[in-house]
Amino acid sequence: MSLRELSLFSRRDRTARRHRTSAVCEPARPVNEFELPAEGILPAQWLRKAVAAGIISSERPIPDKSYQPASLDLRLGETAHRLRCSFLPGPMPVVDRLREYEMGQVDLREGAILERNRPYLIPLLERLDLPDGLRAMANPRSSTGRIDVFTRVITDRGFTFDDVRAGYRGPLYLEVVPRSFTIKLKTGISLNQLRLIHGTARCSDAEITQLHARVPILFDGGEPVRQEELVVSRGLFLSLDMQGDANGSVGFRAKKNSRLLDLSAEYAHDPDDYWEPVRKEEGDRAVLEQEEFYLLLSREAVRIPPDYAAEMSAYEPTSGELRTHYAGFFDPGFGHSTEEPVRGSRAALEVRAHDVPFMVEDRQKVCKLAFERMVEAPDSLYGADVGSAYQGQTVTLSRHFRRPPPIVPPSFRTEFSGT
Repeated sequence: MSLRELSLFSRRDRTARRHRTSAVCEPARPVNEFELPAEGILPAQWLRKAVAAGIISSERPIPDKSYQPASLDLRLGETAHRLRCSFLPGPMPVVDRLREYEMGQVDLREGAILERNRPYLIPLLERLDLPDGLRAMANPRSSTGRIDVFTRVITDRGFTFDDVRAGYRGPLYLEVVPRSFTIKLKTGISLNQLRLIHGTARCSDAEITQLHARVPILFDGGEPVRQEELVVSRGLFLSLDMQGDANGSVGFRAKKNSRLLDLSAEYAHDPDDYWEPVRKEEGDRAVLEQEEFYLLLSREAVRIPPDYAAEMSAYEPTSGELRTHYAGFFDPGFGHSTEEPVRGSRAALEVRAHDVPFMVEDRQKVCKLAFERMVEAPDSLYGADVGSAYQGQTVTLSRHFRRPPPIVPPSFRTEFSGT
């Protein structure tokens, strides 16, 4: 969609709303018209109802594969607008701000190349008509974060990234910045996902501790972490695994000047063309070079019960020189099983050191999980139910790459070797 077409589309939208009310934009519908049974994050079955009710709409039919247990995958539109800088629209529609910053357009319909470290703005196929009391939150998909593609959603008259205010009615735009790799993508690909949230969903630290006492949510060495060893402060802290495999590999670092990465091709790219292994030093530690991108694993394994979701937050800058985890959503069922023993799944950590090289050690706390209540449990859970790629993961690479040998810590080697 060209800038002129975007402008006309935005103008038609504003005109239609003026015709519906003679004063200001028509107020959003009250959320009780949607008859939600409780506060929390909407599961897949309620996301389908939201689509049927017109709360979420799209230029093209939304496929079943877009529905995740607690989120909806958002799809790229037909045009990427090359930007000279990132921006927030503030009090204006996005299309009006775009005129100031656009440096050309890229047609995505047949596939196109996006250059490293260049911001692009892409209108998404989906748009929102949120009732009062229903807000939205966006985050990169896990596969997007693992290839160091930085994404965030902006909206008309928006003052924040990724956070869509209750009652918002209008289009969605995705800022895309490939950091480590030059990428190829096309219309319809999903780089990020959206959650709908009613009321207060986030659990307090006390609720997280109580949840672990009822249903263990954190494991180390295949066993639940003891209650007194939990580190909880506005979320549940996770630490790094710096023990690695028998060769001392603890993860991967993105190569510079690698080949083109086609995001339409799954399990097709040779990891050696894009990644190099990270080896630990003596003492189970490693130095992360500044502004290099690393994929590492958490020491602990996580379990998300069916009636909860989680979000991994960026590491606080006061705690170190790291930025961890671009992709933050953890769905209900991650690391969960109905069969005993339950051991959880480890989290892949996307890490970049800023300003100076930074030493990380085994069991160093680097990120935390905020747990959130669901409106109700989803009708399908993360894992085999929805074809999830990262359940029980022992490697960190995204689904775009052929699988290398797994990184298995010493405490898990017997379990995964079959001996």
